[in-house]
Amino acid sequence: MNARRPVRRGRLPLSLRRDPVAWERQRPTWREARPAVIAQALKRAQARPSGNWFVVGATRDVPADRPLARTVAGREIVVWRDAAGRLVAGPGVCPHLGAPLRDSPVRCGTLVCHWHGLALRGGPFAGWEPLPAHDDGVLVWVRLDDVGGEPPLDAPVVPARPAPDRAVTAVYVGVGACEPEDVVANRLDPWHGAWFHPYSFVDLTVVGAPAATAAGHTREGTEADGAADGETGGDAAAAREDGFVVDVSFRLAGRLVVPVRAVFTAPEPRTVVMHITEGEGRTSVVETHATPLGADERGRPRTAVVEAVVAASDRRGFAVARRMSPLLRPLVRAAAGRLWRDDLAYAERRWQLRSTGRFPG
Repeated sequence: MNARRPVRRGRLPLSLRRDPVAWERQRPTWREARPAVIAQALKRAQARPSGNWFVVGATRDVPADRPLARTVAGREIVVWRDAAGRLVAGPGVCPHLGAPLRDSPVRCGTLVCHWHGLALRGGPFAGWEPLPAHDDGVLVWVRLDDVGGEPPLDAPVVPARPAPDRAVTAVYVGVGACEPEDVVANRLDPWHGAWFHPYSFVDLTVVGAPAATAAGHTREGTEADGAADGETGGDAAAAREDGFVVDVSFRLAGRLVVPVRAVFTAPEPRTVVMHITEGEGRTSVVETHATPLGADERGRPRTAVVEAVVAASDRRGFAVARRMSPLLRPLVRAAAGRLWRDDLAYAERRWQLRSTGRFPG
């Protein structure tokens, strides 16, 4: 059984990696990454309620002079703010003659159709009906009851995260030819990290994971799944409740790394959250949300990955980082984009194999 290896935070936020191991000499993880473990974690995530809420984008992406337009499960959606600053959402098709409202301007909180001037102020009007919308300070959500088919919830299942005004936040959006479950399955496979993303992750060990059982229940992992029995506090609880506990170092340059302990959980069917529980940036989160868009011209499903990074630190210098947020956000988005070029290839490959009956998992 693996011994618990606490992640300690040093005087400086960076560490010098000792005795680095070449990529091809690192310990193989394929035996631990058992398909049944990932499949059952995915199945349990899909059974959790979402209340029919779908992420449509970042709070910052809702401009003042036009709507934010998205397609969710084949439905055109527009989101904007009314005169009081309240988030409004509804169909993106004008009820008059079908104009695309995504191309219409917002004037003083009113969305004005650019075809014939039909003015929408956020309430039911001329056959247009608003949709429930929610702004959690980082992301905006829309509730589609006829798409989700679940009992509706008044608000989405928003993970615990640092307060946005005390954090550096950035949101990346990417699109792949797959379904939401393929994105979620990717995030519920932490074992691929140092093999598939060696430019970002090194020295990765899954120290706690739910184990597959014949009945589909979970138990604490043994050597193949990590030493969850040796954990204490929140990490052990997370492992018992479908959390994957991972020790990993984020690679910066050369041998400079940032070692952390992270816990991956799936609070609802289309979301996986990584919480930093030990090491630099403790309490920081990375939320990955998968939103179905609809079929492309070849009939393949398309899914948007909306990933929110909410980084926090109690170090004195972090206040400077917050003031530099406008400069840091593009860098964070670029780093996320590099990872998701790989991870979307993983998700797309998984869908290709599933759709043709060839998926081995």
